[in-house]
Amino acid sequence: MTIWTVYYIALTLGTIALMEVYAWWAHKFVMHGRFGWGWHKSHHEETEGWFEKNDLYAVVFAGFAIALFTVGHYLSPTLLAIGWGITLYGLLYFVAHDGLVHQRWPFHYVPHKGYAKRLVQAHRLHHAVEGREHCVSFGFLYAPPIDKLKRELRESGVLERERIERSLTEQGASHAPVRG
Repeated sequence: MTIWTVYYIALTLGTIALMEVYAWWAHKFVMHGRFGWGWHKSHHEETEGWFEKNDLYAVVFAGFAIALFTVGHYLSPTLLAIGWGITLYGLLYFVAHDGLVHQRWPFHYVPHKGYAKRLVQAHRLHHAVEGREHCVSFGFLYAPPIDKLKRELRESGVLERERIERSLTEQGASHAPVRG
Protein backbone atom coordinates (compact mmCIF):
# COMPACT_ATOMS: atom_id res chain seq x y z
CA MET A 1 0.00 0.00 0.00
CA THR A 2 1.44 3.34 -1.02
CA ILE A 3 1.51 6.48 1.07
CA TRP A 4 -1.04 8.00 -1.33
CA THR A 5 -3.46 5.14 -0.76
CA VAL A 6 -3.15 5.62 3.00
CA TYR A 7 -3.69 9.37 2.50
CA TYR A 8 -6.88 8.87 0.46
CA ILE A 9 -8.28 6.31 2.90
CA ALA A 10 -7.51 8.62 5.84
CA LEU A 11 -9.09 11.55 3.97
CA THR A 12 -12.23 9.50 3.26
CA LEU A 13 -12.52 8.41 6.91
CA GLY A 14 -11.81 11.96 8.11
CA THR A 15 -14.53 13.26 5.79
CA ILE A 16 -17.00 10.81 7.32
CA ALA A 17 -16.16 12.14 10.80
CA LEU A 18 -16.37 15.77 9.65
CA MET A 19 -19.71 15.05 7.97
CA GLU A 20 -21.17 14.16 11.38
CA VAL A 21 -19.99 17.54 12.70
CA TYR A 22 -21.41 19.28 9.63
CA ALA A 23 -24.66 17.28 9.85
CA TRP A 24 -25.06 18.30 13.52
CA TRP A 25 -24.58 21.98 12.57
CA ALA A 26 -26.87 21.80 9.52
CA HIS A 27 -29.54 19.91 11.45
CA LYS A 28 -29.54 22.39 14.33
CA PHE A 29 -29.09 25.69 12.52
CA VAL A 30 -30.39 25.09 8.99
CA MET A 31 -33.00 22.34 9.23
CA HIS A 32 -34.37 23.62 12.55
CA GLY A 33 -33.77 27.23 11.53
CA ARG A 34 -36.11 29.53 9.67
CA PHE A 35 -34.48 28.82 6.33
CA GLY A 36 -34.67 25.02 6.34
CA TRP A 37 -37.66 24.22 8.52
CA GLY A 38 -39.98 24.24 5.49
CA TRP A 39 -38.41 20.99 4.27
CA HIS A 40 -37.47 19.48 7.63
CA LYS A 41 -40.88 20.04 9.23
CA SER A 42 -42.21 17.03 7.31
CA HIS A 43 -39.81 14.83 9.26
CA HIS A 44 -41.37 15.94 12.56
CA GLU A 45 -44.93 15.30 11.42
CA GLU A 46 -46.88 12.22 10.45
CA THR A 47 -46.54 11.65 6.72
CA GLU A 48 -47.93 9.07 4.36
CA GLY A 49 -46.04 7.34 1.60
CA TRP A 50 -42.40 6.53 1.13
CA PHE A 51 -41.04 10.04 0.91
CA GLU A 52 -41.25 13.26 2.87
CA LYS A 53 -40.17 16.77 1.88
CA ASN A 54 -37.19 16.41 4.23
CA ASP A 55 -35.71 13.85 1.80
CA LEU A 56 -34.82 16.77 -0.47
CA TYR A 57 -31.82 17.35 1.82
CA ALA A 58 -30.46 13.94 0.77
CA VAL A 59 -30.85 14.95 -2.88
CA VAL A 60 -28.92 18.20 -2.27
CA PHE A 61 -26.10 16.41 -0.39
CA ALA A 62 -25.95 13.70 -3.08
CA GLY A 63 -25.58 16.48 -5.63
CA PHE A 64 -22.48 17.75 -3.83
CA ALA A 65 -21.02 14.24 -3.74
CA ILE A 66 -21.74 13.69 -7.45
CA ALA A 67 -20.06 17.01 -8.29
CA LEU A 68 -16.99 15.99 -6.24
CA PHE A 69 -16.89 12.59 -7.98
CA THR A 70 -17.09 14.25 -11.39
CA VAL A 71 -14.48 16.92 -10.77
CA GLY A 72 -12.32 14.56 -8.73
CA HIS A 73 -12.29 11.92 -11.45
CA TYR A 74 -10.84 14.36 -13.95
CA LEU A 75 -8.84 16.76 -11.81
CA SER A 76 -8.14 15.68 -8.24
CA PRO A 77 -8.07 12.35 -6.41
CA THR A 78 -8.35 14.39 -3.19
CA LEU A 79 -11.80 15.62 -4.22
CA LEU A 80 -12.69 12.05 -5.19
CA ALA A 81 -11.77 10.84 -1.67
CA ILE A 82 -13.92 13.59 -0.13
CA GLY A 83 -16.79 12.56 -2.42
CA TRP A 84 -16.41 8.98 -1.17
CA GLY A 85 -16.48 10.20 2.45
CA ILE A 86 -19.70 12.13 1.89
CA THR A 87 -21.26 9.16 0.09
CA LEU A 88 -20.27 6.67 2.80
CA TYR A 89 -21.61 9.03 5.46
CA GLY A 90 -24.89 9.18 3.52
CA LEU A 91 -25.02 5.38 3.46
CA LEU A 92 -24.38 5.20 7.22
CA TYR A 93 -27.05 7.85 7.77
CA PHE A 94 -29.53 5.93 5.63
CA VAL A 95 -28.95 2.69 7.54
CA ALA A 96 -28.84 4.25 11.04
CA HIS A 97 -31.41 7.04 10.78
CA ASP A 98 -33.90 5.94 8.15
CA GLY A 99 -33.49 2.22 8.85
CA LEU A 100 -32.71 1.65 12.51
CA VAL A 101 -34.32 4.73 14.08
CA HIS A 102 -37.36 5.41 11.88
CA GLN A 103 -37.67 1.99 10.21
CA ARG A 104 -38.66 3.61 6.90
CA TRP A 105 -37.69 0.50 4.98
CA PRO A 106 -37.94 -3.20 5.83
CA PHE A 107 -35.55 -2.95 8.74
CA HIS A 108 -37.40 -4.12 11.79
CA TYR A 109 -34.61 -4.57 14.32
CA VAL A 110 -35.25 -2.83 17.63
CA PRO A 111 -32.05 -2.67 19.69
CA HIS A 112 -32.37 -3.48 23.39
CA LYS A 113 -28.84 -2.63 24.50
CA GLY A 114 -25.64 -0.95 23.51
CA TYR A 115 -24.93 2.04 21.32
CA ALA A 116 -27.67 1.26 18.81
CA LYS A 117 -30.26 1.53 21.61
CA ARG A 118 -28.73 4.84 22.73
CA LEU A 119 -28.87 6.15 19.16
CA VAL A 120 -32.57 5.29 18.86
CA GLN A 121 -33.37 6.77 22.28
CA ALA A 122 -31.48 9.99 21.53
CA HIS A 123 -33.37 10.51 18.30
CA ARG A 124 -36.69 9.77 19.98
CA LEU A 125 -35.86 12.45 22.54
CA HIS A 126 -35.10 14.77 19.60
CA HIS A 127 -38.64 14.14 18.36
CA ALA A 128 -40.19 14.46 21.84
CA VAL A 129 -40.56 18.21 21.35
CA GLU A 130 -43.22 19.63 19.04
CA GLY A 131 -41.96 22.14 16.53
CA ARG A 132 -38.44 23.21 15.71
CA GLU A 133 -37.28 24.80 18.96
CA HIS A 134 -35.95 23.27 22.20
CA CYS A 135 -34.99 19.96 20.56
CA VAL A 136 -31.98 17.99 21.74
CA SER A 137 -29.55 15.60 20.01
CA PHE A 138 -28.90 16.93 16.52
CA GLY A 139 -26.29 14.40 15.41
CA PHE A 140 -27.21 11.49 13.21
CA LEU A 141 -24.51 8.96 14.11
CA TYR A 142 -23.35 10.34 17.46
CA ALA A 143 -25.81 10.12 20.33
CA PRO A 144 -25.03 12.03 23.54
CA PRO A 145 -25.68 10.21 26.82
CA ILE A 146 -29.42 9.77 27.36
CA ASP A 147 -29.33 11.11 30.94
CA LYS A 148 -27.78 14.35 29.64
CA LEU A 149 -30.50 14.74 26.98
CA LYS A 150 -33.30 14.06 29.48
CA ARG A 151 -31.80 16.61 31.86
CA GLU A 152 -31.65 19.23 29.06
CA LEU A 153 -35.32 18.63 28.21
CA ARG A 154 -36.36 18.80 31.88
CA GLU A 155 -34.38 21.98 32.51
CA SER A 156 -35.84 23.68 29.43
CA GLY A 157 -39.36 23.04 30.75
CA VAL A 158 -40.62 22.62 27.18
CA LEU A 159 -42.17 19.19 27.69
CA GLU A 160 -44.17 20.36 30.70
CA ARG A 161 -45.36 23.46 28.82
CA GLU A 162 -46.40 21.33 25.83
CA ARG A 163 -48.21 18.87 28.12
CA ILE A 164 -50.16 21.72 29.72
CA GLU A 165 -50.96 23.27 26.32
CA ARG A 166 -52.23 19.92 24.97
CA SER A 167 -54.30 19.44 28.11
CA LEU A 168 -55.87 22.88 27.72
CA THR A 169 -56.57 22.31 24.05
CA GLU A 170 -58.13 18.90 24.70
CA GLN A 171 -60.24 20.08 27.67
CA GLY A 172 -61.15 23.49 26.36
CA ALA A 173 -60.49 26.85 27.97
CA SER A 174 -63.34 26.42 30.47
CA HIS A 175 -61.30 23.70 32.22
CA ALA A 176 -58.15 25.77 32.45
CA PRO A 177 -56.69 26.03 35.92
CA VAL A 178 -57.11 29.39 37.64
CA ARG A 179 -53.83 31.00 38.60
CA GLY A 180 -53.78 33.61 41.25
